[in-house]
Amino acid sequence: MQLPDYPFDGHRFEARPGVQMHYLDEGPRDGEIVLMLHGNPSWSYYWRHLVLGLRDRYRCIVPDHVGMGWSDKPDDAPGALPRYDYTLASRVEDLGALLAHLGIDGPVTLAVHDWGGMIGFGWALEHMPQVKRLVITNTAAFPLPTDKPMPWQIALGRDYTVGEWIIRGFNAFSAGASWQGVETRMPADVRRAYVAPYDSWANRISTVRFMQDIPLGPKDRAWPLLEAAGQRLPAYADRPAFIGWGLKDFVFDHHFLAGFRAALPQAEVMAFEDAGHYVLEDKHTVLVPAIRTFLDANPV
Repeated sequence: MQLPDYPFDGHRFEARPGVQMHYLDEGPRDGEIVLMLHGNPSWSYYWRHLVLGLRDRYRCIVPDHVGMGWSDKPDDAPGALPRYDYTLASRVEDLGALLAHLGIDGPVTLAVHDWGGMIGFGWALEHMPQVKRLVITNTAAFPLPTDKPMPWQIALGRDYTVGEWIIRGFNAFSAGASWQGVETRMPADVRRAYVAPYDSWANRISTVRFMQDIPLGPKDRAWPLLEAAGQRLPAYADRPAFIGWGLKDFVFDHHFLAGFRAALPQAEVMAFEDAGHYVLEDKHTVLVPAIRTFLDANPV
């Protein structure tokens, strides 16, 4: 299908036996590396405008997490072959496998959105010296702030019966996010591009498993990684950081923005009252040149 503003030739590699990951690798091989990590229920399509705005000079690495975008979508049922365990730890391992596959062991700029924050900062727990700059958009790298109520949509998505039936049966999360994740209505062809990879019950497995894996307390499997990432976050305060934030995000709202501001007090911040969760959809005409200026002004 035609994907607006996504004129890229993707690549694939075997992230683990029988499971292939799709990724973009755009820009000069010797360019400074910008590693862009998407969340749920999006895919590498979220970063397309930034890739187009950087790839003349910067090397843009943009994976689709397993189960997302054009990566494989294996089952997690006992006995499935191949079988994939949809956990934060698996995502961190996959990212490490991709970078090893590409031979990237030097400086990177970490650009994150939504679950990309937890994955990226989880990976960085063992690779902090490689992370030279940060680009942060509507995400988390620390537990839910104590004064932030749990959105009912997230609570429903974590339900293993009704929530899973709604999300996998009707693509409710991906389709709903394409409407509710922006303040400026997406064109119809862009909405179709966002939901295109999630066209069946089987292909929606990761959109619901991501929600079920959200760490809210010590009993959740992803909690140790998220807690450790949050504790480490202030140690990045000595590095250039850019924060682009849509304040109309019903999950990653001003509570999360305040957490990043506190941990990274020197960060350059652009926050928009008229932008939502998909801040790069609402504000790419402003954010892409601003991020480019930030990177150019803070070379590795």
